[in-house]
Amino acid sequence: MTDVNSWMSQYIRAWTSNEPDDIRALFTEDAIYYDRPNTESPWNGHEEIVKAWLDAGDTPDDWTFEWTLLGQDGDTAFVQAVTTYLNGEPTYDNLWVIRFAQDGRAREFTEWYMARKESTPDAEPDTTTGEVAQ
Repeated sequence: MTDVNSWMSQYIRAWTSNEPDDIRALFTEDAIYYDRPNTESPWNGHEEIVKAWLDAGDTPDDWTFEWTLLGQDGDTAFVQAVTTYLNGEPTYDNLWVIRFAQDGRAREFTEWYMARKESTPDAEPDTTTGEVAQ
């Protein structure tokens, strides 16, 4: 069974450093990274993953990140997280499915991320649906 806590610590270190070797260390050479489910163009292998990761342009001072392991079944882990951007971008709720190789690196990574809907301080909830009007 893979140590998800260790892998997540390495993921956060790679996200903080943006060093290509730190990013590569997370994934098998032939890993597939789905930046959203059913994408027609996942990132395939180290070079595409590193390029796409660095193209995102996140810097350590731009975000905070909290995560929880929802469960693990064999080589597959399910992670729920919240990414809060401090540079005016939205806060995102995340769900990750990580499939690990025998050596503990990810062979497949799929993420779902959804921007939180910002509510205004004076918005009143609709009493019939519970939703906040914008």
